[in-house]
Amino acid sequence: MATNEGFLTGEQRKMLKIASQNAENLSSSPKGLSSSPKSPSQLFSEHHLKVPAAGKATTAGIAVRHVRRSHSGKFVRVKKDGGGGKGTWGKLLDTDGESHTDRSDPNYDSGEEPYQLVGATISDPLDDYKKAVVSIIEEYFSTGDVEVAASDLRELGSSEYHLYFIKRLVSMAMDRHDKEKEMASVLLSALYADVISPSQIRDGFVILLESADDLAVDILDAVDILALFIARAVVDDILPPAFLTRAKKTLPESSKGFQVLQTAEKSYLSAPHHAELVERKWGGSTHITVEEVKKKIADLLREYVESGDAVEACRCIRELGVSFFHHEVVKRALVLAMEIRTAEPLILKLLKEASEEGLISSSQMAKGFARLAESLDDLALDIPSAKSLFQSLVPKAVVEGWLDASFMKSSGEDGTIQAEDEKVKRFKEEVVTIIHEYFLSDDIPELIRSLEDLGMPEYNPVFLKRLITLAMDRKNREKEMASVLLSALHIEIFSTDDIVNGFVMLLESAEDTALDILDASNELALFLARAVIDDVLAPLNLEEIGSKLLPNCSGSETVRMARSLIAARHSGERLLRCWGGGTGWAVEDAKDKILKLLEEYESGGVIGEACQCIRDLDMPFFNHEVVKKALVMAMEKKNDRMLDLLQVCFNEGLITINQMTKGFNRIKDGMDDLALDIPNAEEKFSFYAESAQKKGWLLAPLGLSVGDASSNSMAAAT
Repeated sequence: MATNEGFLTGEQRKMLKIASQNAENLSSSPKGLSSSPKSPSQLFSEHHLKVPAAGKATTAGIAVRHVRRSHSGKFVRVKKDGGGGKGTWGKLLDTDGESHTDRSDPNYDSGEEPYQLVGATISDPLDDYKKAVVSIIEEYFSTGDVEVAASDLRELGSSEYHLYFIKRLVSMAMDRHDKEKEMASVLLSALYADVISPSQIRDGFVILLESADDLAVDILDAVDILALFIARAVVDDILPPAFLTRAKKTLPESSKGFQVLQTAEKSYLSAPHHAELVERKWGGSTHITVEEVKKKIADLLREYVESGDAVEACRCIRELGVSFFHHEVVKRALVLAMEIRTAEPLILKLLKEASEEGLISSSQMAKGFARLAESLDDLALDIPSAKSLFQSLVPKAVVEGWLDASFMKSSGEDGTIQAEDEKVKRFKEEVVTIIHEYFLSDDIPELIRSLEDLGMPEYNPVFLKRLITLAMDRKNREKEMASVLLSALHIEIFSTDDIVNGFVMLLESAEDTALDILDASNELALFLARAVIDDVLAPLNLEEIGSKLLPNCSGSETVRMARSLIAARHSGERLLRCWGGGTGWAVEDAKDKILKLLEEYESGGVIGEACQCIRDLDMPFFNHEVVKKALVMAMEKKNDRMLDLLQVCFNEGLITINQMTKGFNRIKDGMDDLALDIPNAEEKFSFYAESAQKKGWLLAPLGLSVGDASSNSMAAAT
């Protein structure tokens, strides 16, 4: 104890001695119980004993400072500050209320917080959703019950988080066998539109692509598996093919997500018979494929027509377990009613009962009718009276209440599907031949003559739609030829409204076009942007086109893409060569050559040479640019000799009256800007226009040209 004498006072040494004696007495008592009441010195030793030499006095390996004896004599570990613990009275001023811990105290210790506050967090709805969907997915993988999974997801609510369900479903399936992968694809098709919106499907796959790098760490072949999921979604019509092009623009080329899209496009969607290949890639582990479903539907409908047992037919439909595909039941049933006229009452009875039982939903019923309406032209080849029969079926279904009345409004006020006018059909057939000949001959004047011979200018937008659709399905040469042709048509026989309406028709059907042309959205954006660069459309026309489309449709996105292309740096040069310059003609090159030949004429005055240069350009559809630049140069240089050149060009038939009028109209439309540089521009223009009209170069009155260039801006032209 000598070592402790320097640290303890005399009174402390006395207390230590008493404590040691009491400890010996305790150790000799049965079960460690004291035989006599504790003295004040014992209480002191239990609550205040400190041994500096060893840092803490210990008994049986327990730090004395953190140990108290219960009334039974046992050592018990207690909480800090002496509060709580079995066999203790609690700490001084202990209350039943909340802890009074002061977090601003310099001696604050987070361990002193009340238990219920330590680690407590506010519940996050997204975290709760993610946990809940895991159990839904696990149960689905165990049971394979699509209906239960769809019902559970509906009951879960939080539809704004459904994109995370897609991510979790696919990522969980990726780490499992082919059976679960096939089941995941089938479930996505079942949930599409009915439970999960198309936009959420797209967003779900986007976040999957963004997390592809992380997935690849745990799943060796993640790129190939995710590519197959995307390809399967395209084949199942829950993702548009244009999704791949759009998604590529949001991902770095070095990312795994970008590799996924390339793999999906090149390895799966570009392969011959790719739909069949993709559908069977996972072995059809859900026991049924699309073709098998169609066969089963056809079989059960024929059995029903023979037996007339609607209850059995409904049971068979229910056993198929493909509620998301019931529109096929509706379509095939209606076709069967047309093929076997005596079966019509039975078919109508079956569809009515299936609707009343809730077996076939109203949306699936309407979708089945709509699909049949779209294929009536083809069906009429086998069933000549298909259209009239269908027109009689629609009102019956609406009156009996198993087809929504809104279908009648969309198909015609009297519930009939209006047959396409024979005149329009003939026009479409004719223009396809004309366009094919143009792609072979590259003869613009001949094409214009052919269109004029048809004598149907009201269908010009239809021609534009067919021209660009055919060009998109061909090589860059034909795409370039289509863009060049638009410039010529706009000058000669198409109005700006024709061009605008034609593009609106194209964009309204963009999603359908994308089913056949993988990169349709991107190519349509290029055609739109190129039309602006070529002065066929003004930038404001893009706003007009966009206003005629639904806000969130694929066509609206294409218009936004076109605006971005135009706004990009050096967009003019890039867009003029976007198709590789397949015809060898570029607008900027032509403008430059026109300017140079006019400058040479202005300085030398040789009309014959200037006319020859115009002929050498070999762009009769672009001669309005010669007229426009000649008039501007005449105003700037105060050299009216330019009018002599125009007179000779007109007399020789080098520049047509339509081209002349187009050139004058472009000056007229840009007069406000031109007057900033040439103060007397308006006066000079009036003089030139009056002179030209007297000499017969211009259509009178000015501004009523066939091309109607009133929408072209001077800014775009220069």
